[in-house]
Amino acid sequence: MKENIVKFLRAAFPFLSVVFLWRLSLPFWNPGGVLAIIPIFYCTFINPTKWFMPFGLLFCFLLDYNLGSLCYWTAIYCLCYALNGFQSFIDFEHRDLNSIDMFIAYIGIGLFFFEITHLNWTVLGRTLWIFIWMTILYLPITRLINGVQHDR
Repeated sequence: MKENIVKFLRAAFPFLSVVFLWRLSLPFWNPGGVLAIIPIFYCTFINPTKWFMPFGLLFCFLLDYNLGSLCYWTAIYCLCYALNGFQSFIDFEHRDLNSIDMFIAYIGIGLFFFEITHLNWTVLGRTLWIFIWMTILYLPITRLINGVQHDR
């Protein structure tokens, strides 16, 4: 019985981490729950988890709802998911540091286009802060998810 509960919690941890980060919406540290993009990206593209794609799509939509954007992160997620199907010469799953370089490209492109549509100094400062903060938190969050899932 205990083993089944532990096995269930290990399997559910990526999903629970997305819900937790999305609900932990703080104006400066996590505006609109944007930190939920980290486990969504990691569990969809780097460490594919069963049934995570529809879950990630739903939470990208909910993230757009929280941020007041019109399907912005949902469209970027769908575009990257489609492009991920064409990967034949880049192995995202076996790169160093949980493919932080791919995450930086993903989040950087997304935040860049968001900045271009809302061009002013305040948005530029917030965009840079969110980019730096998400890059710093990427490795601890992904290592936590990986450690819980694989019993290290």
